[in-house]
Amino acid sequence: MAGRPFTHLDAQGQAIMVDVGDKPVTHRVAEARGEIKVGPEVLAAIAQQSLKKGDVLGVARVAGIMGAKKTAELIPLCHQVAIVKCSIDFELDEAQSKVLALCRVASQGQTGVEMEALTGVSTALLAIYDMCKALDKGMVIGPIYLTEKSGGRSGDFKRPECASGP
Repeated sequence: MAGRPFTHLDAQGQAIMVDVGDKPVTHRVAEARGEIKVGPEVLAAIAQQSLKKGDVLGVARVAGIMGAKKTAELIPLCHQVAIVKCSIDFELDEAQSKVLALCRVASQGQTGVEMEALTGVSTALLAIYDMCKALDKGMVIGPIYLTEKSGGRSGDFKRPECASGP
């Protein structure tokens, strides 16, 4: 990365939106993961769908998809991307009392969907917090990170510790 200029700055150091107009349209996929640490009582309530607010993971799934679709409205220099697929999956980890979230986004476009995947997983986790905060305000969100991406000029990326799958 040393010596590589930031693409979102012009020659004077001012923020710009990168011009992707000359880039070819390619299939692009990105996947991000995150987690929320909850108390055992909260994890049990999520698993049993016994919270008064309803199906926590169902609401979080829809929130994550909506978040991915709204990324350009939230992150100032992101392009609007035509998402062709977005999925949010969850895994309950009883041993560590946490919910793991995975967001996978795909597009046919001129720029990647890493930010959409990261925003999707973040929004899903925030929705879990919102749905469960009456039981536990001490929940902790994070880490959140990109696990892989494919397509585009920069090539493919796969986080080494994620190579074996979920």
